[in-house]
Amino acid sequence: MKTIYRGKTNKGVGIVVRYPVEKDLDQLRCYINILSKEQTYIRFQGEQLTMREESKYLNDQLKKIDKREEVKLLVFNNNKLMAVADINLKDKIESHVGVFGITVAKEFRNQGIGKLLMNLVFKEAQKKIPSLKIVTLGVFANNPIAKEMYKKFGFVEYGKLPKGLVHKNQFIDHVFMFKKL
Repeated sequence: MKTIYRGKTNKGVGIVVRYPVEKDLDQLRCYINILSKEQTYIRFQGEQLTMREESKYLNDQLKKIDKREEVKLLVFNNNKLMAVADINLKDKIESHVGVFGITVAKEFRNQGIGKLLMNLVFKEAQKKIPSLKIVTLGVFANNPIAKEMYKKFGFVEYGKLPKGLVHKNQFIDHVFMFKKL
């Protein structure tokens, strides 16, 4: 288990940031299923993953980490999963492009965890994924907090797919952003 950071949030909550391991399976499944029920700004909007689906996903992620094609960091407080961020490298003609994603559990938002985690995942990606030159992300147009945070980290909008997402049964523009490393 490779720990990247130990410290505290803005509100003094102790945290550990580390890479995932197989024993995180149940916590990861519970975490994504809770976010999905919340219908937050993620790809899942109420669907619930089975243990088999999450197990396949985690195994794929661990293989990509080993092959230096992905960095995935988990944030814990007293063994409770609080946040997840990753950068996944694309392949073939886009093997220099990574896709960024981040989630923070509802009760831990607005404590600086997202900013800390973004900094850590970018530092790790630059060390662990030598071919990485550009990072992209997609953001819901109705999520101004995330868009502003990404801009502060140097991301620039490069396109928009009108009504490209469905969020809480509404069509929302899908905004695309990138950052050169």
